[in-house]
Amino acid sequence: MPEQTPMSDRAPQSGPEIRTRTRRKRRRNTKLLAGAAGIALIAGAVVFVPQLLADGDASSAGPSTVSPDTETTVQADSEKLARPEYAQASPPADSGLSAADPFTLRISDTPTGTELGSVGLSLEATDLADPRFSPDNQTLVALLKGLGSPTLRFGGNAVDRRFFWTSTGEQVPDGWNASGGPFTTVTPADLDRVNGLAEAVNASIIMNVTLGQFDPQRAADQAKHARDIFGDRLIGVIVGNEPNGLSEAAGAYKDLRPSSWGVEEYLDELEAYTAAIEAAAPGTPIAGPGTFTQDWWKEFSTSDVSNKVAVAYHNYPLSSCSGSDPAQAPTMANLVSPQTAERSVKYSEAAVKVASSANLETWLAETSASACTGSNEYTKTHASALWSANFALTSARSGVSRIAFHSSLMACGGGPPMSVLCSTGEWGSAGSDFEPRANYHGVSLVGLLGSGDFLAGTAEGGSNVYWYALEHEDESISVILVNLNDPQAVAPTPVTLEVPAGSRYGSMSQLTGTSYASVDSTQIDGGTQVPVADRDRIPGFTADTGRTGEVSLPITAGTVTVLNFEYR
Repeated sequence: MPEQTPMSDRAPQSGPEIRTRTRRKRRRNTKLLAGAAGIALIAGAVVFVPQLLADGDASSAGPSTVSPDTETTVQADSEKLARPEYAQASPPADSGLSAADPFTLRISDTPTGTELGSVGLSLEATDLADPRFSPDNQTLVALLKGLGSPTLRFGGNAVDRRFFWTSTGEQVPDGWNASGGPFTTVTPADLDRVNGLAEAVNASIIMNVTLGQFDPQRAADQAKHARDIFGDRLIGVIVGNEPNGLSEAAGAYKDLRPSSWGVEEYLDELEAYTAAIEAAAPGTPIAGPGTFTQDWWKEFSTSDVSNKVAVAYHNYPLSSCSGSDPAQAPTMANLVSPQTAERSVKYSEAAVKVASSANLETWLAETSASACTGSNEYTKTHASALWSANFALTSARSGVSRIAFHSSLMACGGGPPMSVLCSTGEWGSAGSDFEPRANYHGVSLVGLLGSGDFLAGTAEGGSNVYWYALEHEDESISVILVNLNDPQAVAPTPVTLEVPAGSRYGSMSQLTGTSYASVDSTQIDGGTQVPVADRDRIPGFTADTGRTGEVSLPITAGTVTVLNFEYR
């Protein structure tokens, strides 16, 4: 095995005596807003420590003898220990799969300084006008609730190309240049309906206003109504979408800006917009620039724009659509490769560095595995679910506080294949109900973890296995293991795990699929994810293993596993 790689300068406590975990004082008021993430390259795999969302259960069946300031023996939860072991999907012993590199992981009680925030969806601004986006749509409500407390961002290409806001009922002005279809009109009544859905699923809202059609006063009117209707749910307004692609020279949009238009011109227009927004709706939070390249981030973060709250950026790691850059081509091999994971983390770290230097949050306002149109080797597959979970966790571990996966309300038949969800029906005749795609389950697993502080640790071995650890508000610890090995080629990975000693109960949940390329096989816990309070026991977890904090078990390839340890 390679040499043990530290994730923190401070090593986990060790010694000849078995001690229970000391209850540390909560550091909720002193946590860093964002921080640079550490990455350990272990056996060729990038090893991350993302925040585990509040997967913890604040209640437990038996009494605890733990005092806040002393180390003492914790009574195991005998009622929960009587539960069956989690039935993990595993290949037959004689399957002929290649042996996996054993993985040893030791979790520290030391926080890394980052925390798991919110995941959610990025949608087109024109989707605000879709009557199906309503609290009355029970399938949509259920899917959004399955993302935890989601972030909903409304922007995309449509906001600059075919989106028209009005609060007075007027028609689209002459001279506005539609691209990609006719203009869709959005009104305050649409925002009222969307707010009802946001309230039903406890969502936060990021809203883009059009920059492609220069009209600061119209954008200010939209922001004012959004503030009035969404209230504190409106966490940010972004002016335009990917302004670095707005000019003819960039080639992404045609005839919206001249070839000479660049970051200086953008900043001038941004100041006009934000001044109008401040006059109409004082204190409106502003995020930006929402670009897909790095060179505009600092220009926004250091600008004189008032009420800046976040650096927002976009990232599609595998967008060499022509294959001119083989490492970034949208292939299955690239999707699950350690090199892609490492490159994505470095990109997130770069955004976090710029934002934190200006005391701003970092939002990944639009992302997916690829921006290339149409299907590819991994769209709709189980591998996309594995990637989505791992990508969200690595980004959060890096210090990104909000992550929105770009999605569509279009029909499953003929709609964008990388969308997290889709509606029933076929292209041109979309139904009213919504269904999840495979990548939804990866995002959902992260969203339902709950909030928490990322913890440090050390790891050895485990080729293409990624790990994250979170401490929750109830002082439980969740360890997430993403095994990106091919379930049809590699045997389960032998895992030896050490967490702070004194756990009363350890439970397990797992996302599975039959193969990288399988479609409609991705599940969590064999169907619907089991709430943490009701989960079965980690295989091999006993009162003794809880006392020592050591547990060993195999983890099947092609899975995302959540191990939750309760301490009170």
